[in-house]
Amino acid sequence: MNQLPAPSRPSLLSFLPKQLFRPERPARYVLLAWALAFLPSILLSAAASQLVTGGGPQFPRVDPILLLFLLVVFAPVLETLIMGGVLLLLERLFGFLPAILLSSLGWGIAHSLQAPAWGLVIWWPFLIFSTVFLVWKRRSLAAAFGLPMVVHGLQNLGPALLLVSGLG
Repeated sequence: MNQLPAPSRPSLLSFLPKQLFRPERPARYVLLAWALAFLPSILLSAAASQLVTGGGPQFPRVDPILLLFLLVVFAPVLETLIMGGVLLLLERLFGFLPAILLSSLGWGIAHSLQAPAWGLVIWWPFLIFSTVFLVWKRRSLAAAFGLPMVVHGLQNLGPALLLVSGLG
């Protein structure tokens, strides 16, 4: 299998760790990407909740196990499949950095249609998921789809557990 060289870290994203742009050590990489997606999104969520009241997503009342599955498995798989296809096209048309930025903006807008504050928060994790996809695409398409799915599932796990426990 021919492996493409890892992309260099764009100057606009130079605040992100260099390791995010190296498709190495998948388990460590997933933990790094999850921390980079999750922790800032918690801060964004707190800020967005101050700006937009009642702007968070509303989830259907379903069996808690089903809700957990939908949020931690189904949504990350489906959204990563959509995101990956779009990213492949965006990168081909516009390049690495514009593809990441357009993807995260698009996902923010898409989530804003359901809940305004959600879009203010979601763009950040999708910036990380999009980066993960394009970085790992250099190794293989399976890794490009698989790693963001795992990071996204971990991103959703904490909030999903809060929802099913009745605390969210």
